[in-house]
Amino acid sequence: MSEQFHIVPEAEHEALVAAVYRKREFTDEEARDAARFCSFASTHGVRTHNAIKALHLDELFGSGAGGCVPGAGIEVVENRFAASEVWNCNRKLGQSVAYAAIERCIELADQYGIGQVSVDNAFHYLWGGGYVLDAAKRGYIAYTNCTASLAEVVPFMGKHPTLGTNPHSWSFPTAEAIGFPIVIDWATSVVAMGRVQQLKREGGELPANAAVDAEGKFTTDPERAAYLVPFGAHKGYGMALINEIIAAFIGGSLPTLRSREIPEGEKYTSSFYFQVIHPDALSGGCFACGRNQTENLKAVIEDIKGHGNETIFLPGQDFAQAAQQTASAGGLLFSKAEIAEFNHLAAEAGHPEWNPAKLPLFS
Repeated sequence: MSEQFHIVPEAEHEALVAAVYRKREFTDEEARDAARFCSFASTHGVRTHNAIKALHLDELFGSGAGGCVPGAGIEVVENRFAASEVWNCNRKLGQSVAYAAIERCIELADQYGIGQVSVDNAFHYLWGGGYVLDAAKRGYIAYTNCTASLAEVVPFMGKHPTLGTNPHSWSFPTAEAIGFPIVIDWATSVVAMGRVQQLKREGGELPANAAVDAEGKFTTDPERAAYLVPFGAHKGYGMALINEIIAAFIGGSLPTLRSREIPEGEKYTSSFYFQVIHPDALSGGCFACGRNQTENLKAVIEDIKGHGNETIFLPGQDFAQAAQQTASAGGLLFSKAEIAEFNHLAAEAGHPEWNPAKLPLFS
Protein backbone atom coordinates (compact mmCIF):
# COMPACT_ATOMS: atom_id res chain seq x y z
CA MET A 1 0.00 0.00 0.00
CA SER A 2 1.29 3.47 -0.78
CA GLU A 3 -1.12 5.13 1.65
CA GLN A 4 -0.72 4.96 5.41
CA PHE A 5 -3.48 3.26 7.37
CA HIS A 6 -4.36 3.30 11.04
CA ILE A 7 -4.60 -0.07 12.80
CA VAL A 8 -7.82 -0.54 14.79
CA PRO A 9 -8.27 -3.67 16.96
CA GLU A 10 -11.13 -5.76 15.64
CA ALA A 11 -12.86 -5.82 19.02
CA GLU A 12 -12.84 -2.00 19.21
CA HIS A 13 -14.21 -1.78 15.69
CA GLU A 14 -17.04 -4.21 16.41
CA ALA A 15 -17.90 -2.44 19.68
CA LEU A 16 -18.31 0.90 17.88
CA VAL A 17 -20.28 -0.53 14.96
CA ALA A 18 -22.59 -2.53 17.22
CA ALA A 19 -23.16 0.55 19.40
CA VAL A 20 -24.39 2.54 16.39
CA TYR A 21 -26.76 -0.23 15.31
CA ARG A 22 -28.13 -0.54 18.85
CA LYS A 23 -28.57 3.25 18.96
CA ARG A 24 -30.70 2.86 15.84
CA GLU A 25 -32.85 0.34 17.78
CA PHE A 26 -31.58 -2.88 16.22
CA THR A 27 -31.49 -5.91 18.51
CA ASP A 28 -28.27 -7.09 20.13
CA GLU A 29 -28.18 -10.06 17.74
CA GLU A 30 -28.65 -7.84 14.68
CA ALA A 31 -25.98 -5.44 15.94
CA ARG A 32 -23.56 -8.34 16.41
CA ASP A 33 -24.32 -9.71 12.93
CA ALA A 34 -23.75 -6.29 11.36
CA ALA A 35 -20.51 -5.70 13.27
CA ARG A 36 -19.22 -9.19 12.44
CA PHE A 37 -19.98 -8.69 8.76
CA CYS A 38 -18.28 -5.28 8.66
CA SER A 39 -15.16 -6.72 10.32
CA PHE A 40 -15.10 -9.57 7.79
CA ALA A 41 -15.31 -7.10 4.89
CA SER A 42 -12.53 -4.92 6.30
CA THR A 43 -10.37 -7.96 7.08
CA HIS A 44 -10.52 -8.90 3.41
CA GLY A 45 -9.81 -5.40 2.13
CA VAL A 46 -13.34 -4.62 0.93
CA ARG A 47 -13.31 -0.90 1.67
CA THR A 48 -16.34 -0.19 -0.54
CA HIS A 49 -18.62 -2.26 1.71
CA ASN A 50 -17.22 -1.66 5.18
CA ALA A 51 -19.08 -0.32 8.22
CA ILE A 52 -19.14 3.22 6.83
CA LYS A 53 -21.02 2.02 3.75
CA ALA A 54 -23.31 -0.23 5.79
CA LEU A 55 -24.37 2.49 8.20
CA HIS A 56 -24.66 5.12 5.45
CA LEU A 57 -26.98 2.78 3.54
CA ASP A 58 -29.05 2.24 6.67
CA GLU A 59 -29.27 5.99 7.24
CA LEU A 60 -30.36 6.75 3.66
CA PHE A 61 -32.71 3.84 2.96
CA GLY A 62 -32.92 1.68 6.08
CA SER A 63 -33.98 2.37 9.64
CA GLY A 64 -33.38 6.09 9.10
CA ALA A 65 -35.95 6.13 6.29
CA GLY A 66 -38.35 3.39 7.31
CA GLY A 67 -36.94 0.90 4.81
CA CYS A 68 -35.54 -1.50 7.41
CA VAL A 69 -37.37 -2.71 10.50
CA PRO A 70 -35.15 -3.40 13.52
CA GLY A 71 -36.08 -6.68 15.19
CA ALA A 72 -38.24 -7.91 12.30
CA GLY A 73 -38.88 -11.65 12.13
CA ILE A 74 -38.30 -14.12 9.30
CA GLU A 75 -41.30 -16.10 8.04
CA VAL A 76 -40.61 -19.35 6.18
CA VAL A 77 -43.18 -19.68 3.39
CA GLU A 78 -44.58 -23.18 3.00
CA ASN A 79 -43.59 -24.94 -0.22
CA ARG A 80 -43.36 -28.50 -1.58
CA PHE A 81 -39.59 -28.68 -2.26
CA ALA A 82 -37.45 -30.32 0.42
CA ALA A 83 -34.13 -28.64 -0.49
CA SER A 84 -35.63 -25.20 -1.08
CA GLU A 85 -36.97 -22.52 1.21
CA VAL A 86 -38.57 -19.13 0.56
CA TRP A 87 -38.48 -16.49 3.26
CA ASN A 88 -40.51 -13.35 3.85
CA CYS A 89 -38.15 -11.22 5.92
CA ASN A 90 -40.44 -8.29 6.72
CA ARG A 91 -37.70 -5.72 5.91
CA LYS A 92 -35.23 -7.25 8.37
CA LEU A 93 -31.56 -6.18 8.46
CA GLY A 94 -29.90 -7.74 5.43
CA GLN A 95 -26.74 -8.97 7.17
CA SER A 96 -28.75 -10.98 9.70
CA VAL A 97 -30.94 -12.40 6.94
CA ALA A 98 -27.93 -13.36 4.83
CA TYR A 99 -26.09 -15.10 7.66
CA ALA A 100 -29.21 -17.08 8.55
CA ALA A 101 -29.85 -17.96 4.89
CA ILE A 102 -26.35 -19.24 4.18
CA GLU A 103 -26.47 -21.35 7.35
CA ARG A 104 -29.78 -22.85 6.29
CA CYS A 105 -28.43 -23.57 2.80
CA ILE A 106 -25.48 -25.41 4.35
CA GLU A 107 -27.85 -27.51 6.48
CA LEU A 108 -29.88 -28.37 3.36
CA ALA A 109 -26.74 -29.14 1.33
CA ASP A 110 -25.51 -31.49 4.04
CA GLN A 111 -28.81 -33.37 3.79
CA TYR A 112 -29.66 -33.16 0.09
CA GLY A 113 -26.37 -32.25 -1.62
CA ILE A 114 -27.74 -28.84 -2.56
CA GLY A 115 -29.76 -26.21 -0.73
CA GLN A 116 -31.31 -22.93 -1.76
CA VAL A 117 -33.05 -20.09 0.03
CA SER A 118 -34.94 -17.33 -1.78
CA VAL A 119 -35.46 -14.17 0.23
CA ASP A 120 -38.26 -11.69 -0.33
CA ASN A 121 -38.90 -8.38 1.37
CA ALA A 122 -35.49 -7.77 2.97
CA PHE A 123 -33.08 -4.89 3.41
CA HIS A 124 -29.83 -5.01 1.42
CA TYR A 125 -27.07 -7.37 2.65
CA LEU A 126 -24.07 -5.40 1.23
CA TRP A 127 -21.04 -7.53 0.17
CA GLY A 128 -22.40 -10.82 -1.19
CA GLY A 129 -18.88 -12.18 -1.54
CA GLY A 130 -18.51 -12.23 2.22
CA TYR A 131 -21.25 -14.80 2.75
CA VAL A 132 -20.10 -17.18 0.03
CA LEU A 133 -16.46 -16.81 1.09
CA ASP A 134 -17.45 -17.82 4.61
CA ALA A 135 -19.17 -20.92 3.21
CA ALA A 136 -16.21 -21.81 0.98
CA LYS A 137 -13.84 -21.63 3.95
CA ARG A 138 -16.05 -24.30 5.51
CA GLY A 139 -15.84 -26.57 2.46
CA TYR A 140 -18.88 -25.65 0.33
CA ILE A 141 -19.53 -24.21 -3.13
CA ALA A 142 -21.77 -21.19 -2.66
CA TYR A 143 -23.56 -18.59 -4.79
CA THR A 144 -25.67 -15.54 -4.09
CA ASN A 145 -27.17 -12.65 -5.99
CA CYS A 146 -29.35 -9.76 -4.90
CA THR A 147 -31.18 -6.75 -6.19
CA ALA A 148 -29.82 -3.38 -5.12
CA SER A 149 -31.37 -0.83 -2.78
CA LEU A 150 -31.54 1.72 -5.58
CA ALA A 151 -31.79 1.77 -9.38
CA GLU A 152 -28.62 3.64 -10.37
CA VAL A 153 -27.36 1.76 -13.46
CA VAL A 154 -28.36 2.72 -17.00
CA PRO A 155 -29.09 -0.40 -19.09
CA PHE A 156 -27.14 -1.01 -22.30
CA MET A 157 -28.44 1.28 -25.07
CA GLY A 158 -30.68 3.02 -22.52
CA LYS A 159 -30.66 6.49 -20.98
CA HIS A 160 -32.43 6.17 -17.63
CA PRO A 161 -31.22 4.12 -14.62
CA THR A 162 -33.55 1.15 -14.18
CA LEU A 163 -31.11 -1.43 -12.78
CA GLY A 164 -29.16 -1.81 -9.58
CA THR A 165 -25.47 -2.68 -9.44
CA ASN A 166 -26.82 -6.24 -9.01
CA PRO A 167 -23.77 -8.27 -7.95
CA HIS A 168 -23.13 -11.97 -8.48
CA SER A 169 -20.97 -13.83 -5.96
CA TRP A 170 -19.56 -17.35 -6.32
CA SER A 171 -17.02 -18.99 -4.03
CA PHE A 172 -15.31 -22.38 -4.21
CA PRO A 173 -13.56 -24.45 -1.50
CA THR A 174 -10.13 -24.44 -3.14
CA ALA A 175 -8.00 -23.69 -0.05
CA GLU A 176 -6.67 -27.24 0.20
CA ALA A 177 -5.73 -27.21 -3.49
CA ILE A 178 -4.27 -23.70 -3.90
CA GLY A 179 -4.16 -22.11 -0.44
CA PHE A 180 -7.26 -19.90 -0.56
CA PRO A 181 -10.91 -20.03 -1.73
CA ILE A 182 -11.58 -18.78 -5.25
CA VAL A 183 -14.17 -15.98 -5.01
CA ILE A 184 -15.75 -14.59 -8.16
CA ASP A 185 -17.59 -11.54 -6.90
CA TRP A 186 -18.50 -8.48 -8.90
CA ALA A 187 -21.00 -5.71 -9.36
CA THR A 188 -22.49 -5.73 -12.85
CA SER A 189 -21.64 -2.05 -13.22
CA VAL A 190 -18.07 -1.00 -14.10
CA VAL A 191 -17.67 0.13 -10.48
CA ALA A 192 -19.91 -0.14 -7.42
CA MET A 193 -21.45 3.02 -5.98
CA GLY A 194 -19.47 2.28 -2.83
CA ARG A 195 -16.34 2.85 -4.91
CA VAL A 196 -17.67 6.25 -5.99
CA GLN A 197 -18.27 7.16 -2.35
CA GLN A 198 -14.82 5.93 -1.36
CA LEU A 199 -13.17 8.05 -4.08
CA LYS A 200 -15.12 11.08 -2.87
CA ARG A 201 -13.63 10.57 0.61
CA GLU A 202 -10.13 9.88 -0.67
CA GLY A 203 -10.05 12.50 -3.45
CA GLY A 204 -9.52 10.06 -6.34
CA GLU A 205 -10.86 9.76 -9.89
CA LEU A 206 -13.15 7.17 -11.44
CA PRO A 207 -11.99 5.08 -14.39
CA ALA A 208 -13.12 6.24 -17.82
CA ASN A 209 -16.57 5.19 -19.04
CA ALA A 210 -17.71 3.98 -15.62
CA ALA A 211 -20.20 6.69 -14.67
CA VAL A 212 -22.29 9.47 -16.15
CA ASP A 213 -23.42 12.79 -14.74
CA ALA A 214 -27.02 13.95 -14.34
CA GLU A 215 -27.11 14.83 -18.04
CA GLY A 216 -25.92 11.40 -19.14
CA LYS A 217 -22.38 12.47 -20.05
CA PHE A 218 -19.41 10.32 -19.03
CA THR A 219 -17.42 11.69 -16.09
CA THR A 220 -14.42 10.57 -14.04
CA ASP A 221 -15.26 13.03 -11.23
CA PRO A 222 -16.91 11.14 -8.34
CA GLU A 223 -18.57 14.38 -7.22
CA ARG A 224 -20.38 14.61 -10.57
CA ALA A 225 -21.16 10.91 -10.97
CA ALA A 226 -24.95 10.48 -10.85
CA TYR A 227 -25.42 7.05 -12.45
CA LEU A 228 -23.31 4.03 -13.33
CA VAL A 229 -23.01 1.96 -16.51
CA PRO A 230 -22.78 -1.84 -16.92
CA PHE A 231 -19.41 -3.49 -17.49
CA GLY A 232 -18.86 -5.12 -20.87
CA ALA A 233 -21.78 -3.33 -22.54
CA HIS A 234 -24.53 -5.90 -23.28
CA LYS A 235 -22.76 -8.62 -21.25
CA GLY A 236 -22.81 -6.81 -17.92
CA TYR A 237 -26.33 -5.62 -18.70
CA GLY A 238 -27.42 -9.23 -19.19
CA MET A 239 -25.83 -10.25 -15.88
CA ALA A 240 -27.65 -7.42 -14.09
CA LEU A 241 -30.89 -8.49 -15.74
CA ILE A 242 -30.51 -12.01 -14.29
CA ASN A 243 -30.87 -10.63 -10.76
CA GLU A 244 -34.02 -8.71 -11.61
CA ILE A 245 -35.58 -11.75 -13.30
CA ILE A 246 -34.80 -14.09 -10.40
CA ALA A 247 -36.15 -11.45 -8.01
CA ALA A 248 -39.30 -11.19 -10.13
CA PHE A 249 -39.85 -14.94 -9.71
CA ILE A 250 -39.36 -14.58 -5.94
CA GLY A 251 -41.69 -11.58 -5.57
CA GLY A 252 -39.30 -8.65 -5.91
CA SER A 253 -40.30 -5.08 -6.51
CA LEU A 254 -39.95 -2.83 -9.53
CA PRO A 255 -36.31 -1.68 -9.52
CA THR A 256 -37.12 1.99 -10.12
CA LEU A 257 -39.30 2.06 -6.99
CA ARG A 258 -36.72 0.74 -4.53
CA SER A 259 -35.87 3.22 -1.80
CA ARG A 260 -38.25 5.76 -3.30
CA GLU A 261 -41.82 6.83 -2.66
CA ILE A 262 -44.07 4.15 -4.12
CA PRO A 263 -47.65 3.87 -5.35
CA GLU A 264 -50.09 2.04 -3.11
CA GLY A 265 -49.82 -1.74 -3.43
CA GLU A 266 -46.25 -1.73 -4.78
CA LYS A 267 -43.08 -2.92 -2.99
CA TYR A 268 -39.62 -1.41 -2.71
CA THR A 269 -37.58 -4.05 -0.93
CA SER A 270 -34.61 -6.09 -2.12
CA SER A 271 -34.67 -9.81 -2.95
CA PHE A 272 -31.81 -12.28 -2.43
CA TYR A 273 -31.02 -15.74 -3.75
CA PHE A 274 -28.64 -18.17 -2.01
CA GLN A 275 -27.42 -21.57 -3.14
CA VAL A 276 -24.96 -23.95 -1.48
CA ILE A 277 -23.64 -27.15 -3.06
CA HIS A 278 -21.81 -29.92 -1.23
CA PRO A 279 -18.76 -30.82 -3.39
CA ASP A 280 -19.47 -34.54 -2.92
CA ALA A 281 -22.80 -34.03 -4.70
CA LEU A 282 -20.95 -33.08 -7.90
CA SER A 283 -18.36 -35.84 -7.98
CA GLY A 284 -18.62 -38.42 -10.75
CA GLY A 285 -15.75 -40.32 -9.13
CA CYS A 286 -13.94 -40.87 -12.43
CA PHE A 287 -10.92 -38.55 -12.30
CA ALA A 288 -8.01 -38.95 -14.70
CA CYS A 289 -4.78 -40.61 -13.56
CA GLY A 290 -6.35 -41.82 -10.33
CA ARG A 291 -6.66 -38.32 -8.86
CA ASN A 292 -9.18 -37.55 -6.16
CA GLN A 293 -11.46 -34.51 -6.32
CA THR A 294 -9.05 -32.14 -4.58
CA GLU A 295 -6.09 -33.33 -6.64
CA ASN A 296 -8.11 -32.95 -9.81
CA LEU A 297 -9.14 -29.43 -8.86
CA LYS A 298 -5.50 -28.51 -8.22
CA ALA A 299 -4.42 -30.06 -11.54
CA VAL A 300 -7.04 -28.07 -13.47
CA ILE A 301 -6.03 -24.78 -11.85
CA GLU A 302 -2.32 -25.50 -12.38
CA ASP A 303 -3.02 -26.18 -16.06
CA ILE A 304 -4.84 -22.85 -16.38
CA LYS A 305 -1.91 -21.10 -14.69
CA GLY A 306 0.69 -22.94 -16.73
CA HIS A 307 1.96 -22.45 -20.28
CA GLY A 308 3.37 -19.01 -19.51
CA ASN A 309 0.41 -17.92 -17.39
CA GLU A 310 2.11 -18.53 -14.05
CA THR A 311 1.72 -14.94 -12.82
CA ILE A 312 -1.99 -14.56 -13.55
CA PHE A 313 -4.39 -13.39 -10.88
CA LEU A 314 -6.96 -15.81 -9.49
CA PRO A 315 -10.23 -14.33 -8.20
CA GLY A 316 -10.16 -14.31 -4.42
CA GLN A 317 -6.39 -13.94 -4.32
CA ASP A 318 -6.80 -10.27 -3.42
CA PHE A 319 -9.11 -11.12 -0.51
CA ALA A 320 -6.63 -13.72 0.76
CA GLN A 321 -3.72 -11.27 0.50
CA ALA A 322 -5.71 -8.57 2.32
CA ALA A 323 -6.56 -11.02 5.09
CA GLN A 324 -2.86 -11.87 5.44
CA GLN A 325 -2.06 -8.17 5.60
CA THR A 326 -4.69 -7.64 8.28
CA ALA A 327 -3.25 -10.50 10.30
CA SER A 328 0.26 -9.06 9.88
CA ALA A 329 -0.93 -5.64 11.06
CA GLY A 330 -2.72 -7.13 14.06
CA GLY A 331 -5.92 -5.20 13.40
CA LEU A 332 -8.22 -3.70 10.78
CA LEU A 333 -6.80 -1.03 8.48
CA PHE A 334 -8.53 2.32 7.93
CA SER A 335 -7.43 5.55 6.26
CA LYS A 336 -7.39 8.92 8.00
CA ALA A 337 -10.61 9.89 6.21
CA GLU A 338 -12.27 6.65 7.31
CA ILE A 339 -11.24 7.21 10.94
CA ALA A 340 -12.92 10.62 10.78
CA GLU A 341 -16.13 8.99 9.47
CA PHE A 342 -16.04 6.40 12.24
CA ASN A 343 -15.73 9.19 14.80
CA HIS A 344 -18.85 10.87 13.39
CA LEU A 345 -20.64 7.56 13.91
CA ALA A 346 -19.24 7.21 17.43
CA ALA A 347 -20.61 10.64 18.30
CA GLU A 348 -24.04 9.58 17.05
CA ALA A 349 -24.03 6.57 19.38
CA GLY A 350 -22.42 8.29 22.36
CA HIS A 351 -19.51 5.86 21.98
CA PRO A 352 -15.87 6.80 22.71
CA GLU A 353 -14.15 8.15 19.61
CA TRP A 354 -10.87 6.81 18.27
CA ASN A 355 -7.81 9.03 18.76
CA PRO A 356 -5.78 8.77 15.54
CA ALA A 357 -2.63 9.82 17.44
CA LYS A 358 -2.92 6.67 19.57
CA LEU A 359 -3.62 4.28 16.70
CA PRO A 360 -0.53 2.58 15.23
CA LEU A 361 0.22 3.18 11.56
CA PHE A 362 0.66 0.55 8.87
CA SER A 363 1.96 1.33 5.40
